[in-house]
Amino acid sequence: MSQNMFSPELFRPTIDLPDVPYDQLLRDAAARNPEHRAIIFHELIYTYREVVSMVNSIANGLHELGLRKGDRICLFLANRPEYIITFIAAASIGVVVSPMNPSYKEREVTYQLSDSGAQAILVQQELIPLLQLTLANSDFPHLKHIIATGTQLPEGLPNAVTFAELMRRSSPKLPPHVDISSDDLLALPYSSGTTGLPKGTLLTHRNLVANNLQFVTSLSLDIADIALLFLPFYHIYGVMLTGSFLACGGTQVIMERFDLIRSLELCEQHHVTYYFAVPPVILGLANAPIPLDKMKTVRYIFSGAAPLAIDPARRLQEKLPDTQVVQGYGLTEASPLTHTQPADRSVVRPSSVGLPVHNTEQKIVDIETGTREIPQGEQGELIIRGPQVMQGYWNAPEETARALRNGWLYTGDIAYIDSEGYTYVVDRKKEMIKYKGFGIAPAEIEALLLEHTDVLEAAVIGIPDDEAGQLVKGLIVLRPGTATTPIDILTFANGKLAGYKRIHAVEAIDSIPKTASGKILRRELAEREKAKSQGASNIS
Repeated sequence: MSQNMFSPELFRPTIDLPDVPYDQLLRDAAARNPEHRAIIFHELIYTYREVVSMVNSIANGLHELGLRKGDRICLFLANRPEYIITFIAAASIGVVVSPMNPSYKEREVTYQLSDSGAQAILVQQELIPLLQLTLANSDFPHLKHIIATGTQLPEGLPNAVTFAELMRRSSPKLPPHVDISSDDLLALPYSSGTTGLPKGTLLTHRNLVANNLQFVTSLSLDIADIALLFLPFYHIYGVMLTGSFLACGGTQVIMERFDLIRSLELCEQHHVTYYFAVPPVILGLANAPIPLDKMKTVRYIFSGAAPLAIDPARRLQEKLPDTQVVQGYGLTEASPLTHTQPADRSVVRPSSVGLPVHNTEQKIVDIETGTREIPQGEQGELIIRGPQVMQGYWNAPEETARALRNGWLYTGDIAYIDSEGYTYVVDRKKEMIKYKGFGIAPAEIEALLLEHTDVLEAAVIGIPDDEAGQLVKGLIVLRPGTATTPIDILTFANGKLAGYKRIHAVEAIDSIPKTASGKILRRELAEREKAKSQGASNIS
């Protein structure tokens, strides 16, 4: 059922979206209010005028290093001002940004550096030893420049310069003019699929400009708003938040990582109005044994990246009656936002992801073919069309063809739309495991398990967890006669995985169920796991 079949007053009108490069949103906000606070990080406070000057300096510095339009730079660091400044600086000269998770291990860093073909990397000082190990064990002929946070460089790091030195020696004036089209590539975040390794997602200047303004307009953000940002900047959720709060002229208070007590202190200290979270944080706030009175200025708590269970949301809402607890929906392939709740709390539906954002269409289609539109209220695959939808996947034409069909993005999520046009996401068509809002591809973990010489077959599924959403469980068939145990396999694999991908349990079984063509029947394994847990509950 198409969105125009529902009550028109609930749908967001089409808005004008400027045809400008990404960095122009910051520059316009700075022109309006140059001395307004833009970024707060520990004791540092940067105004819009200062942020623009730093962006110009780094853009000029990158250009002087030899980076040109279309080159790629990986950002390998935690939440820091350098991240935001470098992202927008790269955009200013047409360089493509590829965010990289700072919890990655060597194999994951190697893969993304190789697959993206990055010519440069910005690395946090504490991660330099890992980068050095990666460079020592693999060859990256395209990687020419290393930029490090901090003021000093370790020995043995070729072609390196500190961020501080690059800024100091470069002009804060406008960078060289580069002819940038809205269709030019801006970002290359990596999104895990259900098969194979993560795929680079092609997001243009138009995609991110549109999504920033869709977000700002849907939430009615303005200069008076102050956001607390602890969600990781390498995640597309974080990319959207940093860009949107600069676009609206607001203020962002940055935390390097989440700490509940510290987040409450910062809410009180800086009069935070928007608190952005993921479901485990909502659960933590709902279960907190302390009062949440330090959040008295917070008007909205916005949850994303994974489905929000209704019970913790309800309990948190009861604790904070003057604060609206809502959830939104999106995916990396949509830059990411596609749905939010209405600003009018009287029409919020807590169990829904809300309504499509401005300039966005949605349909529910049959799961089997994706060609037949499903009647209102019935479940099918959610598909999206709008200016925020990606151009495709990096060097993956077959995956692109599956995800993008006739201008529509096939989300892989099962949903339905009610009589008022609200969307409810009920399940995932894809077999992705969702751990604290992060997508984990079973095939990637399975491939790692199979690297152990005593593992003959492997399958990976997600098992339910109240706090994390899902945990990773490995099911393996061991080589006959081996003394290797599931604990040995667990230790082997987790030493090579980022923290959020770690396997929480490994079980040895006799065989892995497969189709005639050899495809693992993960759903069958998940059902077996569910039956086991229900049996255990009945016994207890």
